[in-house]
Amino acid sequence: MQDVKEKGAAQGGLRERKKRATRAALAEAAVRLAAEHGAEKVTVEAISAAAGVSVRTFFNYFDTRDDAFVVIDADAGARIRRSVREASAALSPLEALRDAMAAELAEAEQQHELWRLHAQVLHASPHLLVRTLGAHLADETGLAEAVAARIRAGGPVTAEPASASASDEERRGALDLYPRLLAGVASTAVRTSVEHWCARPEEAAFLDVFQEVFALLAAGLPAPPA
Repeated sequence: MQDVKEKGAAQGGLRERKKRATRAALAEAAVRLAAEHGAEKVTVEAISAAAGVSVRTFFNYFDTRDDAFVVIDADAGARIRRSVREASAALSPLEALRDAMAAELAEAEQQHELWRLHAQVLHASPHLLVRTLGAHLADETGLAEAVAARIRAGGPVTAEPASASASDEERRGALDLYPRLLAGVASTAVRTSVEHWCARPEEAAFLDVFQEVFALLAAGLPAPPA
């Protein structure tokens, strides 16, 4: 029985990796085609062909063509939230966020060119930029909820947080500010790390820059020496 369970888990993991790879291939194809031809001229058929899949497969991952341009990895937010909720009780909320985000950004240096092209596409298409900002704000809200759930539980949480009951409302109100601030600060820290590293990639590895930024946050952002 244990062998059957392990085999099922392995197959499930393989399916998830294949789905992630297909979604990533579609998003990358969309970005590269849009950077070359302009997003308005790129069709679902062209994106699918470039990624080596059918149009039907494209719509298994995206509801519309524009969705493929909006966020390169739309599942990253869910993985970060799960990691934050399930992180060791020995970690502070900031440390849990740092580790969850670092795991997602482990291959950041390999994604540098794609990120650059993605930024180029968004700035050339204001409606896509607005949609992307909206998606990032939604992710930030979800992240704040994951932090709040972890704080309320006093440690790891193994499931998505349920809606608060009336008896939870007063305590939830007291927790609203900190989780929202932490999620916003962490998102800004990631953006700052990416922008700093992209401007001078020869000075340090991306994850070293990322860790330094979070070390400054953990220290309370002391002013640098003159």
